[in-house]
Amino acid sequence: MAGLAATTAAQTNNSAEKVSANDPSLARRAPAVTPKANGSGGVVASAHAMAVSNRTSPANASEIYRVGVRDVLDIQLADNPNLNSTLFTVLEGGLLDYPFAGEPVVVAGLTTPEIATLLRRRIKVFDNPTVVVKVRDFASHTVNVSGFVAAPGAKMLRREAVPLYTVLAQSLVLPEAASATIIRQGRAPFVIDLKNPDVSATLIMAGDAIKVAGTSGTPSDFYFIGGEVRSPGQKIYNQGLTLTQAILASGGTSAGAGTNVRVSRQGTDGRLITVEYKLRAIQAGRVPDPVLQKGDRIAVTRTN
Repeated sequence: MAGLAATTAAQTNNSAEKVSANDPSLARRAPAVTPKANGSGGVVASAHAMAVSNRTSPANASEIYRVGVRDVLDIQLADNPNLNSTLFTVLEGGLLDYPFAGEPVVVAGLTTPEIATLLRRRIKVFDNPTVVVKVRDFASHTVNVSGFVAAPGAKMLRREAVPLYTVLAQSLVLPEAASATIIRQGRAPFVIDLKNPDVSATLIMAGDAIKVAGTSGTPSDFYFIGGEVRSPGQKIYNQGLTLTQAILASGGTSAGAGTNVRVSRQGTDGRLITVEYKLRAIQAGRVPDPVLQKGDRIAVTRTN
């Protein structure tokens, strides 16, 4: 079984190398899967993932969602609405530990209707139960966005594939953005012209990395902000940028923000020098609003 799975993965990867980097249909093909051994030395999870990839065609990839590890499922028995707990997390190995189903069952790669059918067959304590399964928290399908966006980082997908413009809308693309490079395991990176509306619907899949680039001559200097702000990450630095301006450009402080802000800057010896500021004192005009330098790291602390 392990040999068969490994051979299948190798064949998939070999065929992937023949795809042209300029082929727009590239984004509509399932990524290659590398087999991983489970505790008993088998490759059940990887073989299952391959089967999922084969069953998800480009025609329905944007219409369905196949459950994965860390997703939280809401499982309701319509005939018994008063059961205490209905939320269950998909565990490592794609297992669902649902008490009425007996032993844990593998649900990774299944849709919610398929999981409901599986549980209906496994439940023995009720006669012909009506099982309804929904995804409460989507956590298994992510893509990473970086570059010329105001909200970089991981983005959750609620389908097997979503259009590029949906992901970029969540990431708040900056006006300077001109192109996006899509990186997918087992495929050559390919570049999308963001000014071309014909390619904005290119399908993005879980595991993809999207790097948004600016036009030639756009600023390449950045500062970095984290902690209690609404949109942390790498931000474009402009000469004369102040601390409060940088915080506002990051969506402002979050509800849990404290009054202290730390700014760290690399010294000539390569070591970070950190200065702490009182944000309220700056906002009240009691102390100057410090001017930042490119490469500064800002951390808005949490209230005690």
